[in-house]
Formats: sequence, C-alpha cells, structure tokens
Amino acid sequence: MNYTRIIKNETEYETALEEIGILIGNDPSVGTQEADRLELLALLVKTYEETHYPMEFPTVIEAVRFRMEQDGLKQNDLATIIGSKGRVSEMLNGKRAVSFSMAKALHKRLGIPAEIFLRDEAEKIRKAA
Repeated sequence: MNYTRIIKNETEYETALEEIGILIGNDPSVGTQEADRLELLALLVKTYEETHYPMEFPTVIEAVRFRMEQDGLKQNDLATIIGSKGRVSEMLNGKRAVSFSMAKALHKRLGIPAEIFLRDEAEKIRKAA
C-alpha cells in the first residue's frame, strides 16, 4: 500500500504494520527508497498509536510494586531504601505520600523514572485546584 496520508483506521494500521515487518526483514540501507519508506511508515504508525492507544504512566505504587516483583523484593527489602517497614507498608497501601527523599531513593535504587513521581504530584495538585 502506498501511504501518502495519515493512517485513519485499523485496517490501514494493520497493513502498515505488515509492510513495516517486510521492510525490516529486507534490512534496507540508509538513504534508499525502502529505508525512507520504512521511516515514513514508522512515523505514521507511531502517530496512529499515540492517538488510538495512548500509553498511561503507572502510579508510583504500581511502579514500585512492579519493580519489587521484577527484582524479587519484599517489603522488608524496601525498608532499607526508604525507611521503616511501617513506612513502606503505609506507602504501598496509599496511606502515606511519597516524600521527595523517598522518591529520590526509589528512583536511584529501583530505577523508577522520575517522571512517574512528578506526574503523580502534578495530578494531586491539579485535583486540589
């Protein structure tokens, strides 16, 4: 299919994905028509996905629980990162807000993106206004 316009529906999206798969399999050299076509299709697919399948950031608690699961950590393990077992339990149960120092430690030790902590704070401020 020759795309000279944006992808407007699921059928066009699926067709574009199939063509991307074929083009990737051909491993086109940079600067060729195939490589340019691959780049264009990737951009069109990305735009369609951002509109129709937006990615939501997890909440801080979801992110922490995910990292705990991935790393095989227990609540006790987090106590060495952010303080007491009680503090960890309160945070994971949503009874304690994540402080700046807690966020910094979780970011550093668990690799949780800072954007997740910032988004949660921005959301709280927006709801309070």
